[in-house]
Amino acid sequence: ALLQYSLDISAQLLRTQGYVNGQWINAPSTFPVLDPATGEEIAKVADCGPAEAKLAVDAAYKAFYSWKQHTAKERSVLLRKWYDLLTLNKEDLAKLITFECGKPMKESLGEIAYAAGFLEWFSEEARRVYGDVVPSAAKDRRILLLKQPVGVASIITPWNFPSAMITRKVGAALAAGCTIVVKPAEDTPLSALALAELASQAGIPAGVFNVVPCSREKTPSVGAVLCTDPLVGKVSFTGSTATGKILLKLAADTVKRVSMELGGHAPFIVFDSADVDKAVAGAMNSKFRNSGQTCVCSNRFLVQSKIHDCFIEKLGKAMDAELRLGHGSDPNTTQGPLINVRASEKVEHQVMDAVSRGAKVLRGGKRLDGSFHQPTLLADVTTDMLCTREETFGPLLPVIRFSTEKEALAIANASHVGLAGYFFSQDVSQIWRVAENLEVGMVGVNEGLLSTPEASFGGVKQSGLGREGSKYGIEEYLDVKYMCFGGLTP
Repeated sequence: ALLQYSLDISAQLLRTQGYVNGQWINAPSTFPVLDPATGEEIAKVADCGPAEAKLAVDAAYKAFYSWKQHTAKERSVLLRKWYDLLTLNKEDLAKLITFECGKPMKESLGEIAYAAGFLEWFSEEARRVYGDVVPSAAKDRRILLLKQPVGVASIITPWNFPSAMITRKVGAALAAGCTIVVKPAEDTPLSALALAELASQAGIPAGVFNVVPCSREKTPSVGAVLCTDPLVGKVSFTGSTATGKILLKLAADTVKRVSMELGGHAPFIVFDSADVDKAVAGAMNSKFRNSGQTCVCSNRFLVQSKIHDCFIEKLGKAMDAELRLGHGSDPNTTQGPLINVRASEKVEHQVMDAVSRGAKVLRGGKRLDGSFHQPTLLADVTTDMLCTREETFGPLLPVIRFSTEKEALAIANASHVGLAGYFFSQDVSQIWRVAENLEVGMVGVNEGLLSTPEASFGGVKQSGLGREGSKYGIEEYLDVKYMCFGGLTP
């Protein structure tokens, strides 16, 4: 039944070549892009290698010297035009996400709105890059602190938000005056290439925004160029902590500026004082969006003893009522496939491990055909189980019972990563204590969805370096230059 769905979008947006210096370029070979729901091939895309990556870096470096001379208002206007085109083409862009990533169309449309929101936000922030005039101790001097773009930025993005993870980085970089080379995830290059087409239509100059898609096999060599080339001034990466560490080592030799948004292992704590219905709704949003494949998805659910059974019962009923597996193009679907078979196998392995250690399967628990896995609810989970020690990236919801606030915080903070955390409570003093003591970069209080362009996004510990979005996002692409103007007559 899944094979009845076919990708039907404007031919202008279905691009399969690389995009370098304002031109669509071929590569010596191609690689397939598959629909994760069916395993069927959607398109063959140019498999760019180190040579194409170097061409893109050179083009971006050349373009930087004219792009940084554009006024902030000129860059702002172009980003706004790009935002308008994303909004105008939202249906086709959402279809691309659904077919190459697997998301239900409703979520894909939500991602396009989110992606466009970063272009809108940074089109406005472009005109708010302020320096400082600092009082001097010497009467014959004036001290100024200027902010200037860092140069060429290599942008390496994941498959789970194939449009928004690009615009969140690129919007800030272009607003600051940097030029860009994007390497999209091998599973989802079509969204990146469609964004390049719209950037061209918006009038963003040749060489300012470049895209080099490549296969999994060529990713290490392309990544090496983007992280080591002396002409690159900045590397921004979203993905796993393990890969982030490799890229950090590559960037270290030339001491590049880096931003890293890496793995998460988000705790979701429900205290006895919580509104259980709101906590259940928050859990559903936080866990099952994109079938559990977001870096801020809740991974460990900690529920206090008094309301534990009530929460479990209501959560199970909500899963029964709201979750429907299928192809993302079906309007009834709320849970699409995982990105590939390996991802489904990982969830299956974690479920088997938990059951072998005493966990009970209350809902789901089975891997299905292809990349699908049933949304799964586990009870009687303990902290020695694999699902509580490593990120799942799938529709698995393990519930741990706890007794005291101190115990919950100890479990929540017992991780080498700290991206997002969530908790539900109606005790105001507890809200302040827990929010301040959770070792994460983002906290959702009585809320399961927290991402927005206006707020900072990033983690602590091994969840990364730097922040994206908000007024702080553009700072990642700026250097501060001290100018001392001396010899003045008092």
